[in-house]
Amino acid sequence: MPAPCDEEEGGLVNTYAPFHIPVQLRPVIADRHYESSIFCIPPLLGPLLFDNTDSDARDHCANERTFLSYLRLSIYMAVVSIAIVVSFHLKSQPTAFELRMAKPLGIVFWFLSLCCLALGFGNYIKTVEKYSRRMAIVQTGWKTQSVLTLVAFSIVAVCVLFLATNSKRS
Repeated sequence: MPAPCDEEEGGLVNTYAPFHIPVQLRPVIADRHYESSIFCIPPLLGPLLFDNTDSDARDHCANERTFLSYLRLSIYMAVVSIAIVVSFHLKSQPTAFELRMAKPLGIVFWFLSLCCLALGFGNYIKTVEKYSRRMAIVQTGWKTQSVLTLVAFSIVAVCVLFLATNSKRS
């Protein structure tokens, strides 16, 4: 099995070039202590290499799964916002109240979708930064708790609103 990196011209060169990065880039070694963010070190599209000393591989995979969960929630919220704005109904025409509320509710859900995406990306970046500095991490904070509480409250409130308007129609 070939090594992922070879020595060339005094630095490491990635011998594995995936299809989305056709140029051979020098990897960024994450065990060094950098003054700036590890994502701002050139080459910007170069792979980040971490030493797998303890449970680093497992922790990185868990961090990626967490980001993908935030991404999935964001996509669901964006789909819901589009469905609310379009006012998709199977059996009947939307009422005037539903038409009046569709655009503001769609905008709220779209904004919450962007907030979930930004929160997930921010947590991912912060966690990778802490991995590169070998710091202990805790993935909760007031920003995460407040955004997710707002999302949960909005989902429940809209469900109650939809149930109330549906019961008035029946």
